[in-house]
Amino acid sequence: MTRKNAPPNQSPQSNQVLRRFRVVFNAVRSHFKQIEKQVGLGGAQVWALSVIRDKPGVGMGELARCMDVHQSTASNLVRALQHKELIRMDKDALDKRHVHLYVTPAALALLARVPGPLEGVLPAALELLNPQTLERLDQDLSELITLLKADEAAGRIPLAQL
Repeated sequence: MTRKNAPPNQSPQSNQVLRRFRVVFNAVRSHFKQIEKQVGLGGAQVWALSVIRDKPGVGMGELARCMDVHQSTASNLVRALQHKELIRMDKDALDKRHVHLYVTPAALALLARVPGPLEGVLPAALELLNPQTLERLDQDLSELITLLKADEAAGRIPLAQL
């Protein structure tokens, strides 16, 4: 007797794709765990620090754009980094609502100990794909997201925070 609404048997191909997703997720998770164990910061914080180091004086909006996250997410990351005294925030001379972010010497020492890539293994790997593969992957994942009825706003949450 079969249960009503029981999932159908998975095809070998869908099982293979599922395994590949697991490999990707585990690679991402392992990288973030290694970073946290080695330097005591989450992957998103490390990425934010690396952006601030590479763009001295970057503002909050530009940091959010560089990381492709919502500005409130960038603000939360900055607040945590400032609390740990890894960055300093200077108010803009003309408009006090705007800030300029800079890493501290402690942040530079910390970043030197981080196993790369600083932005994470998935963003780094995606950058290495050729444009045609990236386009195909984007289209296929878009179809999968539609079938999942997933909230696309979740795409602005760093993987390290999931």
